Order: sequence, then structure tokens, then C-alpha cells
Amino acid sequence: MPELLLDGRALTVAEGTSVAAALALGSDGCTRRSVSGQRRAPLCGMGICQECRVTIDGRRRLACQTLCRDGMQVQTCS
Repeated sequence: MPELLLDGRALTVAEGTSVAAALALGSDGCTRRSVSGQRRAPLCGMGICQECRVTIDGRRRLACQTLCRDGMQVQTCS
């Protein structure tokens, strides 16, 4: 089972879990803030809306299309 760091907190998830699902399990699901400061979260679950953008290991990625792996570091708007 992969263990990742979500905003500096360790979280263990089942194999095959997407980062978007891990966000829902380990936090309030917020991924980023809009230009006006509103909290945003995944909407479509398939990468079209781009609301699930987070920083994973230093690069911007779509959380709904990225599977969790051991040692991954995820930064959100939190």
C-alpha cells in the first residue's frame, strides 16, 4: 500500500488509488484556489475540468489522472 505525503502529512492508501481520491480521504478535498481566492476541488473526475490541479513531486499534475505511489509528495491549496 502506497504511503504519500499530503501537505506534509503521511497518508497510506490502497494500491490503485488516484491522488484525487486520496485528497478526499486525507483532507477536505481542496486542490487549489481560484484567481479570486475561492477554494476549488475536483469536479469531473476525468481531467477535463482541470479543477484537480495539484503539485506532485514539484510538478503541476491532474490529481484525478495520477495514481498514488510510495513516497509521492502532494501539495494542495491547504
